[in-house]
Amino acid sequence: MSLHPQARAYLELYPSDLGVDLGGLGQAEIEQMRAVDGLADRRGPLTRLPFVRDALAGEVPIRVYRADPGDHTLPVIVYFHGGGWVFGSVRRNDALGRDLAVRTSAVVVSVDYRLAPEHPFPAAADDAWTVVRDIFARPAFYQSNGNVAVIGDSAGGNLAAVAAWQARDAGLTLAHQVLVYPITDVAMDTASYREFAKGYGLDAEEMAWFADRYAAEADPLDPRLSPLRLGSCAGLAPATVVSADHDVLRDEGEAYGARLAAEGVAVEVRRYPGTVHGFFGLPGWFDQAEEARAYVAARLRAALEP
Repeated sequence: MSLHPQARAYLELYPSDLGVDLGGLGQAEIEQMRAVDGLADRRGPLTRLPFVRDALAGEVPIRVYRADPGDHTLPVIVYFHGGGWVFGSVRRNDALGRDLAVRTSAVVVSVDYRLAPEHPFPAAADDAWTVVRDIFARPAFYQSNGNVAVIGDSAGGNLAAVAAWQARDAGLTLAHQVLVYPITDVAMDTASYREFAKGYGLDAEEMAWFADRYAAEADPLDPRLSPLRLGSCAGLAPATVVSADHDVLRDEGEAYGARLAAEGVAVEVRRYPGTVHGFFGLPGWFDQAEEARAYVAARLRAALEP
């Protein structure tokens, strides 16, 4: 499948995700890049909601969104942002958190997990699990009706997948997991890594840099880092996997979906043709972001119905 015209236009401006010399990226430069969002106007509108609150789950900062003004209980969706475990924040993804709350009619909890390299593996995974546990432990605080789902994109998809198997192992039942072009294996040896190694937004070299910042000292087979290496996927939450056609992460995300299906987990895998990594978060650039969000929201609403 050839590139969609919108993806081609995007890549003319942003042929690589970071667009800088990786060798020159020290902590000071990373912090400067975190403070700037050159795509803020493409992330969608900041929809006014009657309820938006910053809080803590344990020691993890979160932002809670609710699209209706009532105080009755609702399902809860936990959102983990992308950014290679190094970039991203609740603030940068504020528009998406609001959009998810409107589309799903659920309480959305967006997680400001700790970032690398200041906080290496497994800090981000630990924070993600802390928030999921807290929602089950304090349902009244979140106005939860007990139906809980997780969603994440890219590195956030990795954290969602990891939290899903940790919930299973802890005896906590998640209603659904949505994994949007997730990182599921840091081996980086798939056909899509070779085919889209450079010039398609997220370069293979950049992905290796991200993994090195987060988990240079980790065992690459640790399922908290590479959920595709999990011993068993049986009994995991039903899943939706979204992949981008021209993305180094395409094959590992789809492989994870295939493994879930092979081990009896209800799963749908949907690839968006002609797209590149990051499209889901940029509805102001990609029409397929709207299509994918509508699809994901429908899957979540169906899974979270009482």
